[in-house]
Amino acid sequence: MKRISFLIIAFFTISISQAQNTTDALRYSTTDNTGTARFVALSGAMGALGGDFSATQLNPAGGAVFLNSNLTLSGSLLHLKNETNYFNNSEKSTSDDFTLNQIGGVFVINNSNESSAFKKFNIGINYNTTKNLNNSMFIAGTGNTSIGDFFLEQAQGIPLDLLNLQSGESIGNLYSYLGRNQGTTAQNAFLGYQAFLFDPLDADDPTNTIYTSNVAGNSFNQEYSYLSQGYNSKFSINFSTQVTDNYYFGVNINTHTINFDQSSFLLERNNNSGSMVQGVGFGNNLSVNGAGISAQIGAIAKVANNIRLGLSFETPTWYQISEETTQYLESRRIVNGQDQYTVVDPRVLNVYEDYNLSTPANVTASAAYIFGQDGLISFDYSYKNYSSIKYSTIDDYQDTYFSNLNNQIDNTLKGTSTFNAGAEYRISQLSLRGGFHFEESPYKNTDIIGDRIGFSLGAGYNVGSYNVDLAYSRSEQERNQQLYSVGLTDTAKINSVYNNVVLSLGFNF
Repeated sequence: MKRISFLIIAFFTISISQAQNTTDALRYSTTDNTGTARFVALSGAMGALGGDFSATQLNPAGGAVFLNSNLTLSGSLLHLKNETNYFNNSEKSTSDDFTLNQIGGVFVINNSNESSAFKKFNIGINYNTTKNLNNSMFIAGTGNTSIGDFFLEQAQGIPLDLLNLQSGESIGNLYSYLGRNQGTTAQNAFLGYQAFLFDPLDADDPTNTIYTSNVAGNSFNQEYSYLSQGYNSKFSINFSTQVTDNYYFGVNINTHTINFDQSSFLLERNNNSGSMVQGVGFGNNLSVNGAGISAQIGAIAKVANNIRLGLSFETPTWYQISEETTQYLESRRIVNGQDQYTVVDPRVLNVYEDYNLSTPANVTASAAYIFGQDGLISFDYSYKNYSSIKYSTIDDYQDTYFSNLNNQIDNTLKGTSTFNAGAEYRISQLSLRGGFHFEESPYKNTDIIGDRIGFSLGAGYNVGSYNVDLAYSRSEQERNQQLYSVGLTDTAKINSVYNNVVLSLGFNF
């Protein structure tokens, strides 16, 4: 079997295979309770209220509720705590991140013709971080399956000739070649073979496709570290109008941004009898950038003096996404009673072909009851069908990997309901707020990811020309995370608690 060798070190390679999965799709399809402090304090239940920039990103008709031109900016401090349990061993980790998560402005154009049904026309813009992707997690325990099985399973069926270096060929050369011509699976198999995690059944046969592990036993001390940073964001241009005294209508044109970096490292050690390999370290890095578009339409109606109803629809978000990865592997073996260390570091950047991702549409129905100048209660119901998520190639040709992945998404994900409720009580210029939010798991099997439940509190002070608002939001969610897709498929139970503090400053003109 012949193979063309590179004559220079490859610093990057364009990979023919995909690294995407269901977890990635959900990362870019879900949102958090983020935005202005008032919106956060009411747990996002503002679809029938409006007059707030984050509410306008939920229901575009809310832009017409503004009485005066306004500028608002918000800062957020997110504290995330993860408690993990892996083979009865518990660990804790935390991460903190401060960001300017919202800034928006609206210009109110009142109609001087008092007899016209159109009372005003508002134009607004708003930037909002829809999901903070900063995270830190540590998993440790004594498992019964080795990371060696991950590499062994991916090697089965790959000819030995593709895993052996040819004369004058470097680790980076062959790793890059495999990425261009065979894909990620072959690259992983190559790393495992070069680190001596497994051997071919017939080392003299270049067409050999069967391999046996050099890792023995069923007790492995494992430590898995995960670190990520980034965000999903949404920038909206809002056009809205008030018709008579009772109806508000609006549309949003949205652009979306994904910026995400992730690093993981697994350290495994064992002293099992008969195991040639007694230590493995496996590192992976992922960098993602994406841009997308969507549109929204919404309406708010005053159906009685104190009752407001709202309805909004957001189209799917159509993303174009690019990804880059790097990885390396190291091992410690016992050979003739001596320790031998091997580091397989290709120093190659895998640049994947750009792909498209379509996230679910969202429909929201809202209701609010206004107690005059004393306060309000509000309720929102939203529905998203996560099984409608679709991956595709840029030129839209049929791709087997994406077709299989879309089928997997359709079989494992489902439509979800989200319930948000909020209340506000006013004492002169001071407003006291609280809320509750509940979001169903996007998985049919809720053991994978559970429902997300939380509450919020807040206060605001309005002096007319400006206002200051403060909010605290807490939510909790459990999931069982599988370490790797094949081989080492053991899961860790993770409980995540999200604590978010938001401060907003608003100015009326």
